[in-house]
Amino acid sequence: MNKTKEFTVQNWEKEVLKSDKPVLVDFWAPWCGPCRTQGPLVEKLAEEVGDAAVVGKLNSDEQGEIAAQYGVRSIPTLIIFKNGKPAKSFVGVTAVPSMKAALLEGAR
Repeated sequence: MNKTKEFTVQNWEKEVLKSDKPVLVDFWAPWCGPCRTQGPLVEKLAEEVGDAAVVGKLNSDEQGEIAAQYGVRSIPTLIIFKNGKPAKSFVGVTAVPSMKAALLEGAR
């Protein structure tokens, strides 16, 4: 079952910037090989954190203005938002324990 959200220009403010939980955004594109490796790891993270955080993906080809706004130049890029602001980012394929620790840090 897919537990990740899909972020778009239409839901960005509500789902990411105004979320009362930490949010991990996976900036990706369908043609990106490393993104296909990262995808299942993001799914696993979503299952592990459950309701403690929001985990989702943003197609940087379709939602380029958001990717540009946050300076995403290479993908996959993962940005963790807390209180509507970027708190930490990872570039390249990132393991579940690293993402989980950064996402839940200070959230307890």
